[in-house]
Amino acid sequence: MRPWRRPPAGSAPIEGADVLLLDLDGVVYRGRDVLPHAVDVLGRARSSGMSVGYITNNASRRPDTVAEQLRGYGLDVETDQVVTSPQAAVRLLSDRLPAGSRVLVIGGDGLVSEVHAAGFEVVRSADDSPDAVVQGFATELGWTDLAEASFALADPDRLWVATNTDWTIPVERGIAPGNGTLVSAVHAAVGRMPLVAGKPETPLFETAVERFQAAHPFFVGDRLDTDIAGANAAGMPSALVLTGIDGPREVLAAPERARPPFLLADLRGLFEPYPEVRPAGSGFRSGEAVVRIDGRRIEVVRSGQPVDVLRAAAGAVWSAGVSAWSLEVPDAVLAAR
Repeated sequence: MRPWRRPPAGSAPIEGADVLLLDLDGVVYRGRDVLPHAVDVLGRARSSGMSVGYITNNASRRPDTVAEQLRGYGLDVETDQVVTSPQAAVRLLSDRLPAGSRVLVIGGDGLVSEVHAAGFEVVRSADDSPDAVVQGFATELGWTDLAEASFALADPDRLWVATNTDWTIPVERGIAPGNGTLVSAVHAAVGRMPLVAGKPETPLFETAVERFQAAHPFFVGDRLDTDIAGANAAGMPSALVLTGIDGPREVLAAPERARPPFLLADLRGLFEPYPEVRPAGSGFRSGEAVVRIDGRRIEVVRSGQPVDVLRAAAGAVWSAGVSAWSLEVPDAVLAAR
């Protein structure tokens, strides 16, 4: 992967990319429904000669299941276009253990199948003397499973790999606890933390770059703490789309490590000219929008497209170095959602 240089002002964010990598829930679909414009935009990317890959922290589903779901929306997707945190976790195991090593798997079919395919012996009990423990999310996991991990990890030299540490996972009925909560339970018992394969750590991004032999990858996500922070850590340009978890308030409050180079209302923005966000008087400008900080209040000096108002507001807040949670945020800034 070559060092990224931001395209000239007015260029499309995707300009110069050879591989488009996308998170799934909140970017391509929401729950069971494909998001508006996703099929058209991703078809356009493929037609332009760009490779398209889908990378996910979800360890509970197999890549072929994910690919089948995406094909159901009308997307042209092969199974090897799906890169998962279990695949990245297996890469970490393979770098540290010889083939045939015993691995205690705490997780579902998506994780078990990858560990087995990599040539490891899958075990389900600490009594089987595993060489490592790998932990991923599955809805059927319970106390007994977490206890087995804890018993195995009582040996401080035993390798522990987690597919991801997302605190939450979106489901049909709302937001539920994710793998991070399960990892935290084991951490509380054993007093140490695992190697992490998924976002915001870099192994999942590295696995995707290697899979697609990408020289100029571009990533799109909907979460700042995992997607954007991970892409930044991997040295990969990225865009946050406002169709998923994080919205304007989270954008304004983003720490430097999780600030996206590009803010998009939806996937169509990948191919649209991106305005320069620059100082303008006492504030910041994006397109027609001008926003400044006035004491403890964000003031919209000049309106514009909702996403441009948010871009200008983010520029102003990030430049001022103030806590966005302490500022009064007008509805015009929140309207980009």
